[in-house]
Amino acid sequence: MADEATQELSVTPDAVAGGTTHVSHEVVEKIAVAAAKSVPGVAELGGDVARFFNAVLDKVGLDQVGDATRGCSAHVTNGAAVVNLVLVISAGRPVPEVTDAVRSAVTAAVEAYGLRVDEINIRVDDVALGGPAVPSA
Repeated sequence: MADEATQELSVTPDAVAGGTTHVSHEVVEKIAVAAAKSVPGVAELGGDVARFFNAVLDKVGLDQVGDATRGCSAHVTNGAAVVNLVLVISAGRPVPEVTDAVRSAVTAAVEAYGLRVDEINIRVDDVALGGPAVPSA
């Protein structure tokens, strides 16, 4: 048995197993929310009802519940995402400027994960008047 030849298998770096990858809509929602929050002029995300319930959760010590995807819904089909956002914009910021920046930021963030963005629909639900108005550049 000592004379039996040993067969070596060559492994190439580009050998990849088959299969499919699905990115859930919750992942896209979290990515989109983080990107939208990073845009100057975005005060909050979510409509009146969502913000009301979040304020109640804050008061009872559950302030992180639902924050990751609040104000966002996404649908992913065949590697393409449609993202819907509900924004509260800071007072004094031009709506087109903020929404264009949000679309750019969200598109870049989602596409960095290998998905294509087909649509980003934005509804401006409110203006945050708390504090001084921020002049646009």
